Amino acid sequence: MGPVPSRTDESVSRTSLPSNALAAGGARRFVRSVLAGRTAAAAVPERIVDDALLLVSELVTNALMHAGTDIEVVCRLQAGPVPPVPAAPERAGTGAGSPAPGERMGVVVEVADRHPSSVVRAPMDAQRQGRGVGLQLVSALAESWGVTYRHTEKAVWFRLEDTKEEPESAGPLTSATHAEPRVVEPPAPRGDRRGSTAEWNDRGGPSFLDETSELLAGQLDEDMVAALAGQLLVPRLADWCGVWLSTDAGGMRLSRVWHADERRIRALRHDLEEDQLPDRVRTTAVPWPWPESADTSGSGGVALAFPLLAGGASLGVLLLGREGHLQMTDAVAQMVEHLARRVAQAVVTARRYTQQATISQALQRGQLPLSLATIPGVETAIVYEPHGEGQTVGGDFYDLFPMGDRRWCFLLGDVQGKDPEAMSVTGLARHLVRLLAREGHGVASVLSRLNTALAEESEEAVALGGEQARPRFLSLLYGELEIRPDMGGANCTVASAGHPLPLHLSVAGSVEPATDPQMLLGIVEGAEFNATDFILAPGETLLCVTDGVTERRSGNWQFDDDDGLAEVLRECAGLGAEAVAERVRQAAHDFGNTPVEDDLSVLVFHALRVPSAGGSHQDQ
Repeated sequence: MGPVPSRTDESVSRTSLPSNALAAGGARRFVRSVLAGRTAAAAVPERIVDDALLLVSELVTNALMHAGTDIEVVCRLQAGPVPPVPAAPERAGTGAGSPAPGERMGVVVEVADRHPSSVVRAPMDAQRQGRGVGLQLVSALAESWGVTYRHTEKAVWFRLEDTKEEPESAGPLTSATHAEPRVVEPPAPRGDRRGSTAEWNDRGGPSFLDETSELLAGQLDEDMVAALAGQLLVPRLADWCGVWLSTDAGGMRLSRVWHADERRIRALRHDLEEDQLPDRVRTTAVPWPWPESADTSGSGGVALAFPLLAGGASLGVLLLGREGHLQMTDAVAQMVEHLARRVAQAVVTARRYTQQATISQALQRGQLPLSLATIPGVETAIVYEPHGEGQTVGGDFYDLFPMGDRRWCFLLGDVQGKDPEAMSVTGLARHLVRLLAREGHGVASVLSRLNTALAEESEEAVALGGEQARPRFLSLLYGELEIRPDMGGANCTVASAGHPLPLHLSVAGSVEPATDPQMLLGIVEGAEFNATDFILAPGETLLCVTDGVTERRSGNWQFDDDDGLAEVLRECAGLGAEAVAERVRQAAHDFGNTPVEDDLSVLVFHALRVPSAGGSHQDQ
């Protein structure tokens, strides 16, 4: 580099980054562009550039994980005798240390996570707080570093200095740590680019494996495991990586590809997909031909593939690539092997979850019909909202199926719990109701026989499972509709077993319960049930709901207190089935100011009016 200036020469650049997965890459590009803008006489050594890119990526990633707010990155270039000043002298703050004086080119980078809506308070022992597990890499590479606490943000800064001449033969990926080279020789790069060989050393930091275990723990999707592994490894240990995962057919699929230069990911994936995995990589680490699409400097590089092994089984392959003519040290190879085992175990966990979820989905398919039957002359509508994020099926269940030309059966039920055992109960109930109905049993007889079956099932479960087994009780609304083609509407027979009572809205606008309350199914084996008959005349509506509607809470009040549900239905006079269902759903949501805490189901039947002489319905 050129002569050292006699005075301090400082330039400052800054950028703001949104809190998303692209922030780390944006920070690297920003710092690289700032450092590349120096004149030849005061150029920043390549070693400092590499360390700066590595550390800014580490700090931005940590900020995303722990703060999740927008991030500001400040890059300072200092040449000459640099006085000891804070990382951000123009802003007040209490730091855990200050940059030390420098005699040559210095680079100071600061990463701040903003908290615009809250005050950040520095801990009493800021120095101790700053040396957390996530900053071990900064501590190992930086000449000096610290943490600055301001009113609404916390900033971590580091300073890198050009305090010694760079070795002539060391490439940008060489570290000061020296260990015996690994026996596995790196493959010759494609093209004649071989020069002197350096060592592929660990720049991931002492806490790298602990951080890997923490981030992979609890991941329930195997492709997400592969994606996290790639982002953990690049750029801290490798310039790029690829992760293959085994398939049920015994092959391998390329799950994720990651590169420090995101623009190269697509081309790198294309090259890796064309390569064939050697069989022996399933059991041991092997060299890998250097793909041209991974090369950013034209100097070639080294790639090694490691098997993902768990329980003696091969679950995939982890491929790492790094530019330069390197030999991987034993220390790094052992660390990658440990990391590969952690990734493999995370894949095992994710696959076990997927297998259990598949079983649960198979049980869930027994709860709900694929579609609702169409009833001539009667509009139907269903609202089904299972509680919980990502849920497709909850404890509520429903069905509507034909029994001949003019007769349809319907049910709406609820079982305690949402585990596989509860789902098996609902599947049993729905299919048993269909079987009993097709054998000619009426509404009351179906409930009585279903009650006996559930009571026997609960008794056997408790006898076999001991104190840990719990009896399963079921609330069920079951009925039949028989169409009246001559007069319109339908004859309706309905019974409620421990379920919110169905409501009948007449043409005159009155609302009455359509049947009487009775006990839950599965409590008493010999219980008998009764059904109620009535006419669902043209223009009238039958509303059926689960307790997710009636017991929706707002403070100490429930939605159905003081006949709240009947009042909502009364206001639906003249509306069709879908409009009534939506009005009830919206009223239940609007009743409380917190999210609904139970499954919410609404089933509506609306008898259409008899067509007029002109052939058009008088009802909507």
